[in-house]
Amino acid sequence: MGLLSDPQCRRALARLILRLNTPLCVLSYALGLGWFLALPPAAPRTHISENAMGSTMVEETFAGGPRALALARHFAALHKKTGALPVAWLEQTMWSLGLEVHQQNFSRTLPFPDEARERFLVSGTNVYGIVRAPRAASTEALVLSAGTSGPGANGYGVGLLLALAGAARGQIFWAKDLIFLVHEHDLLGMEAWLESYHDVNLTEMRSSALPGRAGAIQAAIALELDSEVVTSLDVAVEGLNGQLPNLDLLNLFHAFCQKNGLLCTIQGKLPRSEWDSFPAYSHGLQTLLLMVLSQASGQPRGSHGLFLRYRIEGLTLRGINSFRQLKYDLTSVGKLLEGMFRKLNNLLERLHQSYFFYLLPSLSHFVSIGIYMPAFGFIILVLILKALELWMKLNKLEPGSSERLCDGDGAATEEPFSVLVGLVPAVLVSHAAGVALYVLPVLGQHVATQHFPVAEAEAVVLTLIAIYVAGMALPHNTHRALLAVALVLSTPAATLLLGIFLERELVEAPASLAEGWQRFLGALGEGLLQHHLHGSLVVPVLTLGTYPCWLLLWNVLFWR
Repeated sequence: MGLLSDPQCRRALARLILRLNTPLCVLSYALGLGWFLALPPAAPRTHISENAMGSTMVEETFAGGPRALALARHFAALHKKTGALPVAWLEQTMWSLGLEVHQQNFSRTLPFPDEARERFLVSGTNVYGIVRAPRAASTEALVLSAGTSGPGANGYGVGLLLALAGAARGQIFWAKDLIFLVHEHDLLGMEAWLESYHDVNLTEMRSSALPGRAGAIQAAIALELDSEVVTSLDVAVEGLNGQLPNLDLLNLFHAFCQKNGLLCTIQGKLPRSEWDSFPAYSHGLQTLLLMVLSQASGQPRGSHGLFLRYRIEGLTLRGINSFRQLKYDLTSVGKLLEGMFRKLNNLLERLHQSYFFYLLPSLSHFVSIGIYMPAFGFIILVLILKALELWMKLNKLEPGSSERLCDGDGAATEEPFSVLVGLVPAVLVSHAAGVALYVLPVLGQHVATQHFPVAEAEAVVLTLIAIYVAGMALPHNTHRALLAVALVLSTPAATLLLGIFLERELVEAPASLAEGWQRFLGALGEGLLQHHLHGSLVVPVLTLGTYPCWLLLWNVLFWR
């Protein structure tokens, strides 16, 4: 502290920081990028930390594959005939299996109709049955759910759910209530059920009260099966706003897949036997990048993602039926689910001993937060160094009476107060543009449809793009056009577009320019819809945070 009190020492330190600022920024960014690229080979093997789930030594007795297949075909026929959820049949079937059956009606007004629904009001019905725990009071519960969206209405998932419910009803070792839920309209139906179950209203959902409840939900599995046989099971972990379930739940799924000989994947990537070759490294890096992109989208990759906001651990399991010759029937999948639920039944407390923040290069390896955060720390350090440089220049800590603001045009340095006053218009304009970008697309959709031949969804996306581009047209001076090209390439919109092309490359399904543009427009509309329906934070972060900051850089770059 004594050295810093000396003006000469402060000037020398300021001179050193300003002189080495750019090399330090480049070095810090390179270290962050290099650290991230080195994560896959440094990832340790996964392991179950919860003692109550440390072994897969349970004897699965499920043999209801044929029954599940018959129920699935009956459900699919009724769903195809009526075009809606066969509520009466589901209730009757659950009653015949011995479940305590209830239904819930819900409706939700959309901020704008998307391509799938093409209407403002969505209404539906959820049907659920409860198997009460014979060995304990109804204080805790587990959930198995199946949505009925998609071309096949998840018929085989519903059939297997009903068959498992019937098998569980005849077993006496359950210490937790089991809830078997069939919901409509994908995330909307699940949101309605969860809000009513916890007696909250977070998203303006209108739904009837649940006539029957079980205990506090400890874990949930969402099931998606579109065929009677599968070649692999793909697990989705990412929830709303990038939330993740406890790693032990994922490890439990992986352990039972290995026990029953089922092929399991994550991000659609097949597991590799070796882990010390360059192809294995590339495979792990691709899987890890896909997980990062999925979390960055803020959208849940399955209906399990909405459970995570209620501190309920959840996964979505998707059956994949590909060209591989080795296939598994519904009995094999049912045994896996039975084993997982029997181990979860042993829990004495919520899952908490393993990680909640992690990245996965594969199902057998993980990268904890303590390992991957230094990479982000080095990248964020660049912002801190640049902010320190600007602060020093603003406070005239740079030595010499002819100090400049690095304008590049030889203008003398202004007084700090006048410099701050000069930045006020740019700050106000940038944040006003961000507020307009957040508010006007949805509010102005009806005005746009009255004056242009477009649908509401198209009007929202086109208004979003128009406001975004209009913000870039505010500056009136173009004396740094080379720098402008570099800044345009780093705009949030360009980053989103590049992320879409990168994601298609990582899943080995490259997109053409036209397809990439269509996916870009779809991502804009879906992002707005997810924010207004489920509370995704990506849109407010981008429109009220990232875009104004980028626009401020754009204005400072062009304004003298």
